[in-house]
Amino acid sequence: MHDHRRLGRELELFDTDPLMGAGLPYWLPDGAVVRHVLEEYVRELERAAGYRHVYSPVLGKRELYEISGHWSHYGDDMFPPMRLGGEEVVLRPSLCPHHALIYRSRSHSYRELPLRIAELGGMYRSELSGVLGGLTRVRSIQLNDAHIFCTPEQAVAEARAALDLIRRAYDDLGIRAARYRLSLPGDSGKYVADPALWRRATALLEEVLDGVDHESVEGEAAFYGPKIDVQITDPAGRESTLSTVQIDFHQPERFDLHYIGPDGGKHRPVMVHRSIIGSVERAVAHLIEAHGGAFPVWLAPVQLVVLPVAEAQEERAHELVRRAEARGIRAELSGPGHGTLGARVRAARLVPYQAVIGEREADADCAAVRLRDGRRPGAVPVGELLERIAVRSGDRGAELWAAA
Repeated sequence: MHDHRRLGRELELFDTDPLMGAGLPYWLPDGAVVRHVLEEYVRELERAAGYRHVYSPVLGKRELYEISGHWSHYGDDMFPPMRLGGEEVVLRPSLCPHHALIYRSRSHSYRELPLRIAELGGMYRSELSGVLGGLTRVRSIQLNDAHIFCTPEQAVAEARAALDLIRRAYDDLGIRAARYRLSLPGDSGKYVADPALWRRATALLEEVLDGVDHESVEGEAAFYGPKIDVQITDPAGRESTLSTVQIDFHQPERFDLHYIGPDGGKHRPVMVHRSIIGSVERAVAHLIEAHGGAFPVWLAPVQLVVLPVAEAQEERAHELVRRAEARGIRAELSGPGHGTLGARVRAARLVPYQAVIGEREADADCAAVRLRDGRRPGAVPVGELLERIAVRSGDRGAELWAAA
């Protein structure tokens, strides 16, 4: 059973330091590669689906969160306000109020809708020390977030499209959804008191989930509306939420959002919240555990390790690394100075491809290829090897070495 906290430190992906504080991990170079590749993948997926990306600040005036409802319904999870002159500012616990303001900054026609705004942005939660752990529960969060402003008639189609994006990403990442959950309000006072709003939003999400095996659970909704939670399980069987789709009538009302309809009048948009991979931290934690550190080729921090048998082959090995990097392949050299060939092979056991270069391979511009899964395709021309790796990385497939 894999624990991302142990593996993440063994593989030098992330760590923590008491001087930085609990729940505030930092990313080491290999972990930063995984995070960067994952973030770029999500941006690419969103761009292809018609999203426009924005940046917004991690601070906001207290008044912003009073308007959104976070201050009264979510205040226990927020950091205390900071005084700046005569104002109070807060580290944001969510990106949606900022995106509501971005939408409100311009007038919109019904012809522009749906308007899809996405951001990989920082937010902060005042988690108690006892629940913090590794990357799964942190205080500084990088969230893959998006908000779709649309007409009421468009909301179901947009929410379904968001679920399709989540499924596509899970396929590419090698993640399996454990179940789908329709999260409804409970009896506590943390929810917005507007029964008509809840009935309307719930009916739309039930339509989105028509034909999808799911269960309804009370007490798990966002304070402003119901949501679809995509649940995952870790190797120990613990369940958590990774991705969400929400339909929100509350914040468009609070921020007085509108669009100009075909009749020339003002109409209230619906705000669909969706997150494909949730927080980058939790997503990487799950990927570490799901793959045991043996990431898919396209996501691996090192895709190819080059192993010269002796010092005489080091120049050829350096040349192979340079050629790989020119193709966009993440490659490293592990020379004789790092130990015996057997020790170096074992040290690189999680790297998808190993290229051993002895005297015969150097003379023939070949490499003796070893795959992470134990297969040995044998001596392969360097050009062919790099082409195979580039193709496997580009198509994000699980197979390391397809038949020629």
